[in-house]
Amino acid sequence: MFKPKLFSTLKDYSKEQFFKDLTAGVIVGIVALPLAIAFAIASGVSPEKGLYTAIIAGFIISALGGSKVQIGGPTGAFIVIVYGIVQTYGVDGLTMATLMAGVIIMIMGFAKLGSFIKFVPHSLVVGFTSGIALIIFSSQMKDFFGLDMGNVPSEFIEKWQAYVQHFFSLNVYAIAIGMGTLLIAVYFSKITHKIPGSLVAILIATGAVYYFHLPVATIGSRFGSIPSSLPTPSFHLPDWATIKYLIKPAFTIAILGSIESLLSAVVADGMMGSNHRSNTELIAQGIANIFSSIFGGIPATGAIARTATNIKSGGRTPIAGIIHALTLLVIMLFVGKWATLIPLSCLAGILVLVAYNMSEWKSFAGMLRGPKNDVAILITTFLLTVLVDLTVAIEVGMVMAAFLFMHRMTKSSGVDIITTTLNEQEDANDPMAIHNYKVPKEVEVFEINGPFFFGAAYKFKDSMRFIENPPKVLIIRMRNVPVIDATGIHTLEQVNKQSTALGTKMILSGVQPEVLTEMTRSGFIDSIGTENVM
Repeated sequence: MFKPKLFSTLKDYSKEQFFKDLTAGVIVGIVALPLAIAFAIASGVSPEKGLYTAIIAGFIISALGGSKVQIGGPTGAFIVIVYGIVQTYGVDGLTMATLMAGVIIMIMGFAKLGSFIKFVPHSLVVGFTSGIALIIFSSQMKDFFGLDMGNVPSEFIEKWQAYVQHFFSLNVYAIAIGMGTLLIAVYFSKITHKIPGSLVAILIATGAVYYFHLPVATIGSRFGSIPSSLPTPSFHLPDWATIKYLIKPAFTIAILGSIESLLSAVVADGMMGSNHRSNTELIAQGIANIFSSIFGGIPATGAIARTATNIKSGGRTPIAGIIHALTLLVIMLFVGKWATLIPLSCLAGILVLVAYNMSEWKSFAGMLRGPKNDVAILITTFLLTVLVDLTVAIEVGMVMAAFLFMHRMTKSSGVDIITTTLNEQEDANDPMAIHNYKVPKEVEVFEINGPFFFGAAYKFKDSMRFIENPPKVLIIRMRNVPVIDATGIHTLEQVNKQSTALGTKMILSGVQPEVLTEMTRSGFIDSIGTENVM
């Protein structure tokens, strides 16, 4: 259940691979530096909390995780959640909610729920991811344009109304830095992939602001200095009142963190042709979030973009992720004081690019041409994420997906009165087809096709009403029923009672082993008699 990939890969570890991991780890650490700071600021907390998270949680996720190449830390997906929690519960509430979320994720891992990602519809993931991207983009307009305004409203529509009202207070220097950051971050990769364009943009923008004394907001002017050391760990067990107060945000962090980390691991598997250990990954993510909260960090999860950068840079073992965390630690210890000079419009430009890459607009546009059910889930999740709340969006999206799936399964299920129609749709080569048998007039044969659950039970009840004269024998063929639920069994019990009252003998034919087991457990087989089940 808990088998970190680190211990498996070290058995055949080579010097050659170490140098590849070293290079990849340093590159990813440099890439992660501006993102960790930007994500923290956008989340409504001080910039050093992003660094603490990338260092502490990033180290643990790589050392104890179930993926060889997973890079952990703060991500854009959490900006919306963290910002909302900070506004409602404060920074202390966020810290405690992160700790509680870590415990929940660990429990999910030990409960072997790592495979639950398979049950999250892709349309739902694209919906809330695109919604988060739009929210991140919207949240950066103040700093990107250098608008002279107070606190930005948290609601999406009110936020844009405030931008419009203060639009003429824009700062041309901030706009130039933001646009320059975008251009450098996008096009510098055509020169080299070894140095991230976002880092080059930060160096150029910071140098320009420092030497030309440009009138733009910086990290230092808004947040003060950045500590050049890790904080003293602080651990407090929450009491029951705190748990009840923070359980909702904690579950939100846990669910999104689990989805994000497992999605990242799946993407990494696709790029490398490997297999991650999902339950181990969840346990490691839980431990990482617990320690992130202890050291004053924010929620952490697997970062898809940084994980992909790790793979492309040659990283193939968890050593690369560990080196990435150590690289960030060295930068914070010796270069952290210079980070206060970074202009906020530069970080806004980086986050605008992050939002664009997160948006998955091609997948979004493609899904709009797909099945109506997926379109409904996509649009609903997207709009709820942007206009209401991410937690509500995921909850409603999952419920919608479940109901639409049940509706689809209900449509695929059917009940045929095959003695009156001779079941013309049956395969002529099927030895069990009804036309191969002589059915007496006093016998009615029904056949149930597909899953027999509560969504399909009403079809069976309606079909029973078409029997004009009660037969002496009612045969219900169930050879094409793979699963049955309590409602399906209850429906059969009702039909059996009605048949008995009318003097009709009910027989079940072709019952599959899994279905027979469920019927036996419920006691239905005892009531109908084993001699009437074949």
